[in-house]
Amino acid sequence: MAAGLAAAGPVAEGSAAAGPVAEGSAAAGPSAVGASAAGDDVEVRELRYFVAVAEELHFGRAAERLGMAQPPLSRAIRELERRLGVPLLERTTRRVALTPAGLVLLRDARIALDAVTAATRRARHAGQPIAPLRLALKADYDAGLLPAVLAAYHQDAAAVPVELALGGRGEQERALREGRADVAMLPEPGDHRGLDVEPLLTEPRLVALAASDPLAARHDLCLADLHGRLLPDGLRIEPDGLRIEPATAYGAQVPDAATSPQRPRDLAQIFTLVELGAMVWFAPVSVARRHPRAGIAYRAVSDLKPSVLCVAWPQESRSPAVAAFARAAVTVASGAGAPVPVSSDGVTSVIVTSDAACAGALGPPPPGPPPPGERLVRR
Repeated sequence: MAAGLAAAGPVAEGSAAAGPVAEGSAAAGPSAVGASAAGDDVEVRELRYFVAVAEELHFGRAAERLGMAQPPLSRAIRELERRLGVPLLERTTRRVALTPAGLVLLRDARIALDAVTAATRRARHAGQPIAPLRLALKADYDAGLLPAVLAAYHQDAAAVPVELALGGRGEQERALREGRADVAMLPEPGDHRGLDVEPLLTEPRLVALAASDPLAARHDLCLADLHGRLLPDGLRIEPDGLRIEPATAYGAQVPDAATSPQRPRDLAQIFTLVELGAMVWFAPVSVARRHPRAGIAYRAVSDLKPSVLCVAWPQESRSPAVAAFARAAVTVASGAGAPVPVSSDGVTSVIVTSDAACAGALGPPPPGPPPPGERLVRR
């Protein structure tokens, strides 16, 4: 179990129209002089100014974004460079670019500003008379554990009312880091930075195909069979599987503009696109069981990595309520066991009572063996 659970709980410059303009040649940036001690005291306001300019690479647009005039923004950036003792921007008559020091400051300033925003949100939340426990999750991505977890949690003396924060794929990590959630149930994050993460349950994933797809007639599939197929994230499946890690399958931010101009945001949209044959989707077994659809066939993929459901919370959390929720989640998950039993020969058995049940739970069954009454899907 993650450390802290037992003790503290889970716990261009110029006008906007004319584009960037040089601020001088020899004086275009500060000379490389040693930074004074005062250079360590950077204000949040200055970081916000710098990030806006660094992201826009245009002083006019940055000033408009910040709701201020351009001259004071230019002076603020020059003063920041003077105090740090290094140039952050390269300015010419045609462009503004980040220096190596500017790239470093942009990266770290984003983290610092996120932390400041999260701190203010958490402070406001903690100042409520009875602050609820804000639980972030994506609907149906709890492996069926949530009702039992909440029941166990409310038996704990540290429990407070729970406020659900439902969101789309990949939004739970961001909610934790931005102070909009106290704890989350989610597929294992690809980036654990700033979070404590406790695995709860591992379950196989199936591929959801259109029932009319030729691959739906096969018992055993591998990733190579799905080469080039589009995923909801806008990525395409590669033979080596590099693009279907759990973090990618649940939270990629790169859409395929040519074939998927609008990334599907919920299960209903994903199901519609799968039924139409526009894409395939990797679904945890628990999600597939909850959403049988006549137009979709769920099939096993032998080399597809499983889904790992986790409970996560900010590393700095010292909330007894967060600790209580994490304990309840771990206890319930350990008692639930694996949702799909594995036989001694490595075959995962999805038991159904009839062909009709199989058609409902896993889509239309492929022809031929296995016999009615039991559907075997191989890992």
